[in-house]
Amino acid sequence: MEERTYTIMSRTGGWNIAIGISTMVIGITAGVLLIISGAKLLRGRSKIMF
Repeated sequence: MEERTYTIMSRTGGWNIAIGISTMVIGITAGVLLIISGAKLLRGRSKIMF
C-alpha cells in the first residue's frame, strides 16, 4: 500500500513539474509576442490619420 502511494506521489510530482515548465514557456512566448505586436503598433502610429 505504501509503495503504491509513493509511486502515485512521484508521478504526480513529475506531472506538476512538466505542466509548470510548459506553462512558463507558453507565458514567456505570449509575452514576447505581445511586446513585438505592441512595438509594431507604436512604430506605425505616425502613419494613422484621423
